[in-house]
Parts: sequence; structure tokens; C-alpha cells
Amino acid sequence: MIKFVIFMHKIIDMKTILTHSEVNKLFSKYIYAFCIAGFLFISFINASAQTEVMAWGNITGIRIDGQLMEFETSYTVADPGWTIINATGRERQRPKYDRDGNKQTVNTKIGAIGINQIVEDTGSGKAKVSISLNSDSDSTLAGIFYTIYLPDNKFNTGSIKLIRPSSGGKAEIHLGSLTDMKPSNTSKPTATGFIAEAQGIKLEFSFDASLPVQVKKAADNNGFQVLVSLAGQKIKKGSLIKRNIDITSSGEIDHSPAEIFVDSRNPGRRYDGFGGNFRLQNPATDPQVIDYCLNNMRVAWSRVEMPWGFWQPEENSNPVDAARKGNLNQRVDAAMKMAQRLSSMGMPVIVSAWSAPNWAILGDPMDAFRNRSKGIYGYQLDPAKTDKIYRSLADYLEYMKNSYGVEAVMFSFNESDLGINVRHTGKEHAEFIKGFGEYLSRRGLATRLLLGDNSDATTFDFIIPSLNDPETHKYIGAVSFHSWRGCTDETLKKWAAAAKQLNLPLIVAEGSTDAAAWNYPEIFSEESFAFYEINLYTRILSICQPASILQWQLTADYSVLTGAGIFGTQGPLTPTQRFWNLKQLASTPAGAFSLATRADKKSVCTAAFSNRTRGEYTIHIVNNGAECKAVISGLPRDSAVFEIYVTDKAKGMEKTGEATAMNGKLEFNLNKAAFTTLISKH
Repeated sequence: MIKFVIFMHKIIDMKTILTHSEVNKLFSKYIYAFCIAGFLFISFINASAQTEVMAWGNITGIRIDGQLMEFETSYTVADPGWTIINATGRERQRPKYDRDGNKQTVNTKIGAIGINQIVEDTGSGKAKVSISLNSDSDSTLAGIFYTIYLPDNKFNTGSIKLIRPSSGGKAEIHLGSLTDMKPSNTSKPTATGFIAEAQGIKLEFSFDASLPVQVKKAADNNGFQVLVSLAGQKIKKGSLIKRNIDITSSGEIDHSPAEIFVDSRNPGRRYDGFGGNFRLQNPATDPQVIDYCLNNMRVAWSRVEMPWGFWQPEENSNPVDAARKGNLNQRVDAAMKMAQRLSSMGMPVIVSAWSAPNWAILGDPMDAFRNRSKGIYGYQLDPAKTDKIYRSLADYLEYMKNSYGVEAVMFSFNESDLGINVRHTGKEHAEFIKGFGEYLSRRGLATRLLLGDNSDATTFDFIIPSLNDPETHKYIGAVSFHSWRGCTDETLKKWAAAAKQLNLPLIVAEGSTDAAAWNYPEIFSEESFAFYEINLYTRILSICQPASILQWQLTADYSVLTGAGIFGTQGPLTPTQRFWNLKQLASTPAGAFSLATRADKKSVCTAAFSNRTRGEYTIHIVNNGAECKAVISGLPRDSAVFEIYVTDKAKGMEKTGEATAMNGKLEFNLNKAAFTTLISKH
């Protein structure tokens, strides 16, 4: 199988890999043929994979005919009083993920407890979970638990039946009657498994031994938890515990038609197209990925780095004079040339600084890292040096304009709400926008400021001081957040409202789903990762109507390509399912406007665009379920022919046919577990 080997010399932030291993580029034809044959064999095996395993170990369900039989597993370690509870989850541990055919392996750790999990697909709707636990030290715990979460929207009227329960144990539990949210430390019934049934879904978990089981309401009162005790309260150093759990899922497959409405009469906000980040970090592998993406995908917006510390490392130096004398740092030159290339292709260029030179900050640069365990990130700019900071930043932007022909449309400090690595409060952010914005204006630069550029959608309150201060508004070019965490519908609506309030574009300056994925890069080739990413983008496009979503990244970092040394992978440069998803999304014609859409099935997510003047319409549909008929209404009454493109685990933006809209209505078959795009034909 393909193995990933990462050599990390220095980590700048959670989304940074500075150096990747290089591989020998000269393969004999025999070795090359062997690699290709192996790749095709693995692809065949993966085609039957059904169990969705997150890189941190949680199983989120099993797909049958494209439909996800939904539940979520995790590992829970609790102290004796249940006051400290740690569970596996995204960005909570440092797991390692690997796939070998139909087996997915995760190695992770919670405190002193090491967890090795192998999930093997064993048949339609079936999986075998092999668990090995070990401990680095003697521990006294409430226990180590295999926890199964059952969502309230499916199981609130369901029940759980214990398989071969111990005497005194309740054989059947009606979930709707549960009120207790606290786990018990008292004796619990044992069983060799359980069956959960509700609303067209049946899940069976079978254990290799009779284990203590307890069922309770989830702590958030939004579902139910089954806690299966894997280990007792006294854990000895060096102990090894092994358990096997077989999971069988079944249920009704929903093939009912998906009714989709598109409001073609009321165009919304302008959508320029899909964009990308081009922060250069991997000299050996970045160029080939960048070339491939720019040559094979329409990229409408871009964002590059300002290597500020390399531009002016010394406080009293003159970086412009140094550059004119031929002493421009190579990293600065590379960043400016990247901006030049993107600008020459007609893209607006955003310039962002991830860090600051030592002279411009309070404290030590290592403060950006040493306090992260306490939840404190980054460092503050030195307010006593505000004038020098403004001058240094503006000198960079002006030099790039004069010497490389690129005027940045906007500037930001990357994720200053969090501190990666410059840290601002909301009030400081507003003051910087006013102060630096006014300074840029006096220098004759048209560059505006990004409002926010937040680390996550969840930190919306960071931009409120700027929203409430009219003096900031004239210097703001767009509202921006990153999509790593917390993109609930309610939160996304806040960002959309902020952009409308200012009558400015909304830009998702970093688009992706898992900021820690550089730890386990094999996940980038997984169907589930690609599927969740395109689901999120389609939802953001529908709710927020942004001008662009900028992928993190269209370089070798978080690469949408594999092979050619990227993350140590061998073989030719090859697009992944993620690449085809993005290319298909980027196929939306330029000059489009967002259209409101809605679907009557929760498993279907949609976004639509049009340019009525040119008679262009594009509809993106993510089907999270089984194959079904799609019925789209609300289109113009004039007949139009649409080309249909599909990306899934077997297809890469493959044209699967055409459909004709008549009297504003269009019907076609929607592929299971797939991303489908309809583009009007001229």
C-alpha cells in the first residue's frame, strides 16, 4: 500500500508542514508497473469500503447503498468521580491514521492510555473492530469505555436490547424514557452485546466477552450514549487489554425523490468563483501541485503570505534599500513572484502575515508556542512601535506593487483572533483596521483590510467592535472567516448578515474541515474526507453566498494531489477525489450570482448560481444518501439543456449525461453518495 512519511523540521501552526521527504524520481519500468498495479488493486478494495472512520478513531456510521447508517463511536477515559472525562475527537489527540485495503488503523493516546484500533469491513453493512489498550503507568479510573452515541433525531423513540444480559439486568431499555445523564460507578449489568433499533435503522454490536454496559442520555441532552466498559478501575503499567467488537447495520434505504427548488427569479450576491491559498512551504513539492491546479482548474481568488520577518528582520534596517541592492530574501522574492503569477492570471491577491519580526512584538517569539497547552496562542504587537510597524508593512506592499506589478486587494494578519501568530483582541483589531487603513491611504495604496480573517466561524464576536465602529468601514475590503470549526447553519447566517450589513463581499479565506489533518495525511485520500469537505462548501455557498471560498491549500500542504513525493507518496502526480470535487465546484462560470435553493431531503445539500444576461445556470448537489430521482423546479420557463457531471469514489468530474428543463422543471437520476453538478449548455 501507499505509505506516508513526513519529516517535520519546524511547525509554524497546526496547518503547517514545512518540509516533506523527497523520493527518488527515477523508477525502472518494472517498479513503476508494480506500483500502478498495486494502486489499482487498492482502489478495487477501497471501492467496497463502507465504514466511515475518522482519523482520530471515531466511527461515524456505515454506508449501505450510499445511505449512512448513522451513529458515532469514541473512546472515553474518566477519572473515578467522572469529574475529568476525556474522549477521542477531532484535534483532541495526536492520532496516526493508516489504510491497508479494507482495514483502517488508528493509533492514538488519551493520557497514559494507548489505543490501537483496526476497523475492517467484513461485508455489506458489517465491520469488525479490533481494540488493543495499553498503559504507560499505574492508573485508577472510573474505566476505559467504548462509547456509542445514538442521535436523538433517529433514536428518541427507539430501544436497546441487551444480548445475554446478566441476571438482574434490564433486557430492554426504551430510550425515550431515559432521564439520567450521569454515568454510574455502581454495579452495571453485563452483556455480550446490544441491539439498537429505531425509525428504519438497526444496529447490532457484538462483544467477544460479557462486558459491563450502561445506557444514558448524552450530556448535551441531544442523543443517547451506550458505554461499554473495556477495562476496570485499576490499570497497571504495561498492561495490555484486547477486545473485538463486531458491528452489523441494516435499515430502510430511502430512494424517495429529492424535490429541489431553485429561485431563479431573484439573484443574490455575486459569486466570483472558487479560490485558493498559495502559502509556499514545501520547495520540493509545491511547484508541481501549484502548476497542476492552476492549469486544470479555474481559480478566481488567491491568498499569499507576507514573510514579514524575512522582509525586515532588523528594526532599523531599510528593507526597500536592501531589496534594490539585490539583497531581497529568497522567501520574500518567492512570495512576491507567486503573487505576480496569480495576478497575471486575473486573480485578486490577498496578502496575509502569519508572524512578525522579533522587534515588532512584545515578549519572545516562542511565546506563540510555549503557552498553547494553556490555550494561549501568539503574541501581541508592540504598541510603542506602531508607526514602524505600519511603515514596514506598507513598504512591503508598495515594493510588491512597484517591482512586481501587484497591488494587494486586501491585507490581514492570519487568525489574529486566535494568535497564529499575531494576536489581537476585537477592539485591537478595529484599531488596527482604522490606523493601518488610514496609513495605506496616505501612502497612495488601494489595499484594504480583511475584517476578521478569523480562525473559525465560532469566533464571530471578534468582529463586532469593527462592525459597530463606522470609522473602520471605509478601510474594510471584505468580511472573512476560516471554515475549520463550528460552521453550524446559525453561525454561518451571522457571517452572511455581517457582510450584508457592510455591503461588502464575504470571503472564506481558508476553506477545509480538519486543521490537524497534517498529522495523518493518508486521510486526504479517503472518500469520507472528500465528501465532508464538499458538503461543507456547498452549505456555505447556499447559506452565506460568499464571493469565494479559498481552499487550504492549492499547494503540497493539505494537497489535493498525490504521488511525486507529496507526503512521501510515490508514482505519478495524481488528482484525488478532493481535486475533482473542487474542479467541479470551480466549473461555475465567472460572473455568476447566487440563487436561493432548498431541498426537501436532509440528505441532499444544494447551491445554485446564474448569470441571467448570458442565460447561464449552474446547480451543485451533494447527495449524502442512496440513489434517487431529483426533481428541480423554479428554473426559467424557457427550455434549457443541462450537462450533468458527477464526482464520487469512482468518478472524477465525469460527464454522465444531459437533461432538459421544460417549463421550469428538470428531472434526472441522482447518484448515491456523490457530488453532482448541472451546467446549462449553450
